[in-house]
Amino acid sequence: MSNGTAVQSSTKKTKGQKLLQAIGRDWQLYIFILPAVVFYIVFHYLPLYGIQIAFKDYKAVQGITGSAWVGLKHFKTFFSSYLAKQLIVNTLAVNIFNLLWGFPLPVILSLLLNRLPSERFKKFNQTVIYIPHFVSTVVLAGMLYIFLDPNNGIVNKLIAFLGGTPQYFMAESKWFRTVFVASSIWQNTGWNTIIYIAALTGIDQEMYEAAKIDGATILQQIWYIDMPSIIPMAMMMLILNSGQVMAGNMQKTLLLQTSGNKGTSNTIGMYVYSMGLTQGQFSYTAAIGLFQNVVSFLMVITVNTISNKLSSISMF
Repeated sequence: MSNGTAVQSSTKKTKGQKLLQAIGRDWQLYIFILPAVVFYIVFHYLPLYGIQIAFKDYKAVQGITGSAWVGLKHFKTFFSSYLAKQLIVNTLAVNIFNLLWGFPLPVILSLLLNRLPSERFKKFNQTVIYIPHFVSTVVLAGMLYIFLDPNNGIVNKLIAFLGGTPQYFMAESKWFRTVFVASSIWQNTGWNTIIYIAALTGIDQEMYEAAKIDGATILQQIWYIDMPSIIPMAMMMLILNSGQVMAGNMQKTLLLQTSGNKGTSNTIGMYVYSMGLTQGQFSYTAAIGLFQNVVSFLMVITVNTISNKLSSISMF
């Protein structure tokens, strides 16, 4: 028994010494990452202490520890409410559509950009498609209201010119998801190509030369050289994006929501904002937020497991 304890103590000491040696050898790098570590500890890990208010009847004057414990009361209240189904469906619908349409487009666009013969023209196109990412959500919402105006909007002017009937895009529930997803694609697709273009840039050019000598067409080069190079990165991005199916851009939803499109724009994020900030039901909204996070976590684990089994690509 004493020998086993001595071995464990020696192992721990050895690991501790290795850590200290690594810090002493590369102390500049550890100082460099220290601000990021402190940031995540302060703003992401310490706030986890407050999760417990989802299981309490939180009162500000009593504090977190002094508030009464109510267990799953707030979860039951949410799932038994008549709005729960609508909120969950609306949130899942807009995020799943955004994932289905928004995820493959950066991959396709990066493959096309990689095939442009002129390097100068390629850089010009990259700059053009990156710009929408830097448009703020508020400005984007204002642009949508102007462009989609039923009377003077350029989109409805074009529809009328082609013989169609102008649509009230911002005032009808049936158009909210289309407007939301389409604007997200316009704003983020170009920016999301950066990571794929970086992967394509790292491909050895000799592989293309060998493929050309063997008579491979452009499509065959894309399929057998380009695609295998970006699939691991694409799968990693898919795993990360799958964790957003119960989230959503609450700021954008708030700006685009009108009295006419609440049927599809009333998402969980909007409900939490309304009940939490405007009505002060902090425990209730904390329970809803915890439900969202648990579902998102399970989605990441599930997609990661499936990806690992099918392609041996996983994050962990």
